[in-house]
Amino acid sequence: MAAGRLAGRIALVTGASRGIGAAVARRYAAEGAHVVLVARTQGGLEEVDDAIRAASGSDVGATLVPMDLTEDGAIERLGAALFERFGRLDVLVGNAGLLGTLGPLGHIEPKTWDEVFAVNVTANWRLIRSCDPLLRRSAAGRALFVTSGVTRTVHPYWGLYTASKAALEAMVRIYAAEMAKTAVRTNLVAPGIVRTRMRAQAMPGEDPASLPPPEAITDVFVELAEAGCTRNGEIVQATVNSPNS
Repeated sequence: MAAGRLAGRIALVTGASRGIGAAVARRYAAEGAHVVLVARTQGGLEEVDDAIRAASGSDVGATLVPMDLTEDGAIERLGAALFERFGRLDVLVGNAGLLGTLGPLGHIEPKTWDEVFAVNVTANWRLIRSCDPLLRRSAAGRALFVTSGVTRTVHPYWGLYTASKAALEAMVRIYAAEMAKTAVRTNLVAPGIVRTRMRAQAMPGEDPASLPPPEAITDVFVELAEAGCTRNGEIVQATVNSPNS
């Protein structure tokens, strides 16, 4: 295992085939963690795994889990598999998310509403439920969930996404309070404006080259995943990494 700030830690990252999830996975691996990568696309996961192997110069890569987080029982099976293989989980990163439809609340289709809440809220609740025993078995369990700055102000036509992230924040902060007397620490990360597919979907006229890449905001994910981190129940704004990161 490579030396680093996360040496020897087992980290699960959802939405890991591209964007922020892929960047965090690569950074965690570079910091010495063994990463368990979850996404719907096998090909995308394999690309991230190839990048991890190439960067480390090792044949040892990530554990790849191609699955749909909304599939009935999938997260529960994942938790059981993690227990059988590792016996614990040191870091959980709930990153997977959907934007859904931008438009007036009254125009959103119920199916779209349900799909966004299923990924942005319910899947993360199921991850908490399934991974809580594993995080408790770690000497320093850390759970991180990705939120958005849209919850801080009122953005017309962003009602669905904003509501889902507000619900996520409330749920995660309650979980953090419930874990206050344990070794588990739980926080939320607000990535800010980053060059991702979701950002391009929301702002199609924007020049992606003008935005920082996901790799530029991974410092905060490392900080909150470290065994020595004491922050709990916070919403932490990401900043662009220092040149030496």
